[in-house]
Amino acid sequence: MKKGTQERKHRSLPVRILRFIGILLLVVVLLAVGLVGYLSVTEYKPADTEALTPEGEADGTIGVGDTLKILSWNIGYGALGDNADFFMDGGSMVKTADAERLAANMTAIRQTILAEDPDIVMLQETDRDSARSGNVDEFAEVKGALKEKTGYQAVFANNFKVAFLPYPIPPIGKVDSGIATYSRYPLQEATRVQLPIPFSWPMRMANLKRCLLVSRVKLEGSDKELVVVNLHLEAYDDGEGKLAQTKMLAELLDAEAAKGNYVIAGGDFNQIFSSADGSAYPVYEGNWVAPEIDVTQFKGQWQFLMDEKTPSCRLLNQPYKDADKNSFQYYLIDGFIVSSNLEVKDFGTLDLGFAASDHNPLTMTLVLK
Repeated sequence: MKKGTQERKHRSLPVRILRFIGILLLVVVLLAVGLVGYLSVTEYKPADTEALTPEGEADGTIGVGDTLKILSWNIGYGALGDNADFFMDGGSMVKTADAERLAANMTAIRQTILAEDPDIVMLQETDRDSARSGNVDEFAEVKGALKEKTGYQAVFANNFKVAFLPYPIPPIGKVDSGIATYSRYPLQEATRVQLPIPFSWPMRMANLKRCLLVSRVKLEGSDKELVVVNLHLEAYDDGEGKLAQTKMLAELLDAEAAKGNYVIAGGDFNQIFSSADGSAYPVYEGNWVAPEIDVTQFKGQWQFLMDEKTPSCRLLNQPYKDADKNSFQYYLIDGFIVSSNLEVKDFGTLDLGFAASDHNPLTMTLVLK
């Protein structure tokens, strides 16, 4: 081979490498632009308020002087049992349950609810068609279980609806999730109320659009209503979102109480009430710290309930099953806010050892005064 030919080939090699890198970068840019465009077109954009249609039939009745039992539970989309950790909490897992484990978790969740026999059930992190939970309709599964036992009406409000969540690797994929309320009493009205969104574009497209699910039950022999507010407040913002959402919640609850209605708000606050003593669950260095809700911003006479004897949530930085339970990270972030015209007879967190979810359920029995 002639010397000139060899030199031309050597010179062309870097050019080919640079051309390949350039094409690769162009493909990556085009894919990124395409993904952003796709998420923009498919972004979930709920209205400030949306009327919801309850499903199923319920014929229970309730009035002043009657007793009411409520159960609230963040079920961790059926995939955050004691085997799981999660990458956003310092763990490593993205897909945290296979089909068999998901089915086992959901079976345990349904059995617990049925055994407790509540009049009203409030669930958070309930998936309907999400890749992370095998596209199982968990809302329908619980509704079906309750229907077999007795009549319930059920209503669902999306708070996390993304066509494709592109992170991490492997990506989470499609998410269709929200909060669900089931009632033994007919729901005369149910409304999805949008909470302030702390994220701006483009992060907003792939984040939760948190909301309040407000359900109303007509009381026999009274012009007042039982108002049940199911919620799951912000977790991963810088703090401003939690403050704005809590302010909106306080204003809504105060307005309902001023009408003389019987008001219950419950769920996953992702915060601890300032009136609760969480000293039994110290936060270890480097772990997430639950912010505090200043209960004095609620103007009416309210009862703030968090069970200080039993943690309602565990950190997902490691699996729970074989961990040292004495040094694990626990939280008090689930609870109830109850108006003064309701007498709380019993309240507590069910210690289920976080077997089927990273949260324990809460139950409460009340009397309408």
